[in-house]
Amino acid sequence: MSQQAIIVVDLQDEYLPTGKLPLSGIEQAVAQAVKVIGDARARGSLVVHIRHESADPTRPIFTPGTQGTQFMAAVAPQAGEPQILKHHPNSFLQTDLKKILDERGIEEVTIVGAMSHMCIDATVRAASDLGYRVTVVHDACATRDLEFGGQVVAAAQVHVAFMSALAFAYGRIISCQEYLANI
Repeated sequence: MSQQAIIVVDLQDEYLPTGKLPLSGIEQAVAQAVKVIGDARARGSLVVHIRHESADPTRPIFTPGTQGTQFMAAVAPQAGEPQILKHHPNSFLQTDLKKILDERGIEEVTIVGAMSHMCIDATVRAASDLGYRVTVVHDACATRDLEFGGQVVAAAQVHVAFMSALAFAYGRIISCQEYLANI
């Protein structure tokens, strides 16, 4: 068994165009994530699926028990693949993710999913801080436009800003093509 794991963060129906929080480029990101996950399964690597639900059932997004909290069909877990429920952006916070990785001797994680500026960012930083070697497949991640101080920042710029920050000190940021060519 490989000492590498793929962590699939929050690829849930809420982010699809039919969901309550659609992301820019989510379909393309999911298509790339499918390739990364398929490769990992073919090599016998661990694939861990993270699913977000709001801790507050009155929130309008990621409401427990709704369709939006379900895994996207294209990246749904297969039998035996760990599934982790989280309530915070950081996939390690108050979950068994570290325990699952450590029990299997995982030293390197590859992260795909959503949202680049939130849960991907928090999970990558936490993984690095915990001592894992981290790779992010940037085109297997998606985000959305953000607004601050009356200014809108386009999703593409949000994504580039966060990927560049992560590349500076937290991990290797590569494309799906580069990832598959270097396995």
